[in-house]
Amino acid sequence: MTKGHAGKIAVISGAASGIGQAMAVRLAEDGVDIAIADLQPADETVRRITALGRRAISRSCDVSDPQDVQRFADHILRELGRCDILINNAGFFKTRKFEDLTIADWRRTMAVNLDSMFLMTQAFIGGMRERKWGRIVNVASNSLGSVSPNHVDYIASKGGVVGFTRALASEMGVDGITVNAISPGLTRTPGTLEGQFRPRGLPIEQAFDVVSQAQAIKRHQTPDDLVGVVSFLTSDDAAFMSGQTLIVDGGLVRV
Repeated sequence: MTKGHAGKIAVISGAASGIGQAMAVRLAEDGVDIAIADLQPADETVRRITALGRRAISRSCDVSDPQDVQRFADHILRELGRCDILINNAGFFKTRKFEDLTIADWRRTMAVNLDSMFLMTQAFIGGMRERKWGRIVNVASNSLGSVSPNHVDYIASKGGVVGFTRALASEMGVDGITVNAISPGLTRTPGTLEGQFRPRGLPIEQAFDVVSQAQAIKRHQTPDDLVGVVSFLTSDDAAFMSGQTLIVDGGLVRV
């Protein structure tokens, strides 16, 4: 059983559904109260958390917008008092050829996938430093090691997440704050299952079958496959682990 979760408060971006929702529910099971930043309504996530007896707050927030992030942080700190655990999960992806990318497309992907982590971390890191305890988990992607075409902006942004994680860890360790990342594989979420996403140029169900057969563990990945790792990284058991990126993809990328 992991240690150090009871009574903690976690802020999770992109937790209205999918991976973020699964993380929020697992941490609530561990005894953590949850604050959610998402542009989509997170009523179902809040319902599941409160059913476990934990507090849950959801607020609409564009995590790529500095003013919106500051408003969100001010609200959460007023309502819950602090943030002990920050999970930067919100992300954006779209399948398109490199030649079809515009600079506006590129900047939007970087804003949601990378700028948001800078903004959210700056909004909450001060309190972690003061209390000499904190856990930050950034969601990257195994696409860095299993590169598929037509996602240059997405893969580049996730490479930035890994660099951000390593660099931030080197500054935060002195104050008892760990910073790590997880790199999921192709995961069954509402976002990946929508019609416009074509990993490896394939229809989504065919892509899941192809990818799973290349994995060491030959089944489709679900959000629940990630929650145990997040529970560990945000616990006292991971107090001496920082600056790392854990690939959680069923053994597709083996490094």
